[in-house]
Amino acid sequence: MFDTLVTTQDQALCHLYFHCCLKDGVLTDTETDALAERFVTLGLQKNINFKNEMHAYRSYKDHITDEMIYLEHLMRLINPTNELALYSHCAELTISDELLDSSEETLLKNIATILEIDERKQNVIKSLVVERKVVETKKIL
Repeated sequence: MFDTLVTTQDQALCHLYFHCCLKDGVLTDTETDALAERFVTLGLQKNINFKNEMHAYRSYKDHITDEMIYLEHLMRLINPTNELALYSHCAELTISDELLDSSEETLLKNIATILEIDERKQNVIKSLVVERKVVETKKIL
């Protein structure tokens, strides 16, 4: 179903970001703000209707039976050239609610596998994202 709803690079990036935020089943205000900021920074709001894409994502989310196949579809469409940057964006979005549950950890591992990012780089990126989040929220350097 998702393969007929997500057919462009911008849609794929949008749906990947939704998946990162909604993997734990909750979309907090903080995550919504992080998503909106990411969309504006990347210029996605010019080509994508946020509400329509969220509706499309929610229509198939519960029918994703194999997350790797889903992520591979999105990555084929995104065709990233800066894999570490994409991974760091995903890590930031999964951590934006200040919680990282086991399903989100698995999601990040799956993304890293597809992007061929080794465990050492994954750990560095996640540590950096967590430290930046602490600095943002607690204003401690």
